[in-house]
Amino acid sequence: MSTDEFYMAKALQLAEQAAAIGEVPVGALVVKDGEIIGEGFNQPITSCDPTAHAEIVAMRDAAKNIGNYRLSDCELYVTIEPCTMCVGAMVHGRIRRVVFGAVEPRAGALQSQLQLMDHSHYNHSIQWCDGVLAQQCGDLISRFFRLKRENKSR
Repeated sequence: MSTDEFYMAKALQLAEQAAAIGEVPVGALVVKDGEIIGEGFNQPITSCDPTAHAEIVAMRDAAKNIGNYRLSDCELYVTIEPCTMCVGAMVHGRIRRVVFGAVEPRAGALQSQLQLMDHSHYNHSIQWCDGVLAQQCGDLISRFFRLKRENKSR
């Protein structure tokens, strides 16, 4: 198992926590120098906070833990391709690298739709890598929404 797969497996465990409370199952963690410094999972519904995406929660946790809003030299692992809001927060937080699992064809902002890091006008650029444990990450989301639709039709 590669380092990226190791951390993505941890992010998947966080995503399962989101699913357990009825949130869209997305998990994220922030790593610095091989150590997890922040964790999060989706919780906009339970926290009544539209910004409480897994990535934002993990970055807030990491920033609090290191006492700095700049997350330079950090990597963020997330089970699904980040949205525009989350990529913007990563730029402001100076995340060095993002690793994601499944693509997000509707709202993905790195590869699927806006490809935000292809633009040169930002004051910070983020390296990114896709497809790490993509099948497991995608299956978790698909299963969640399939069960939601099935329960709705009952």
